[in-house]
Amino acid sequence: MPGSISNFLSTFRNDLARPNRFDVNIPIPLGLIQYIKTSTPLQYRCEATNLPGRTIATTEQKTYGPIEKYPYLSTYNDIDLTFIVSGDMSEKIFFDAWLNYVNPTQSNNFRYKTDYAVTLSVNQYDQTNKLSYTVGLFDAYPISVNQLDLDWSNDSYHKLSVTFAYTYWKNNSIQGFAQDLVDQAIDSVFSSLSSIDLTSFQTSAATPTDTNIDPNIDNYNKDSEGNPDIGSTGTY
Repeated sequence: MPGSISNFLSTFRNDLARPNRFDVNIPIPLGLIQYIKTSTPLQYRCEATNLPGRTIATTEQKTYGPIEKYPYLSTYNDIDLTFIVSGDMSEKIFFDAWLNYVNPTQSNNFRYKTDYAVTLSVNQYDQTNKLSYTVGLFDAYPISVNQLDLDWSNDSYHKLSVTFAYTYWKNNSIQGFAQDLVDQAIDSVFSSLSSIDLTSFQTSAATPTDTNIDPNIDNYNKDSEGNPDIGSTGTY
């Protein structure tokens, strides 16, 4: 039977998560240190973004009966961030410089990824401004800075959309660290079990033990090869 209204309301003891209570933390590469004054306010200038998702790619296999899916790869989509642009266009200048730092136009030689990639953080807060969820996007760097449209009939403000690529993301909340500890403990147990040498157990199991053999068997008559002749009469 369906639950009562009181049971339904009891599931909302805590406030709901609000999509407008967030900020981002974007460190800058060492080669762009001259833009430190521009990068610091970006935490408050990011108007829209998203908490990234994750997809596990699968392959289909049919042995007998229904088709089964088996995972073989995790994929991560790029993330878009929208920034409010200041009157001096400092945000646009900064991200243009970052793209140019990845691939300088004067040489067209790409730099090493470790030179321009950073760990970008997206933080979600509750109604009391307490951090409730945070993710770290590792090896993140901008791959696209979108155009800014100009229009005489538009008296609003510029919004700069920047797309970041990254290798993977990780839950940096307390729950995420706890799950990491559990995963490490499970891996440690399986690793210990796999390192146990079962040869001795197999050897002892394969060796027959006859408790009915007389302990004085060495006193039995020996055959021509020196083995006990069980069939003959000896002194024991």
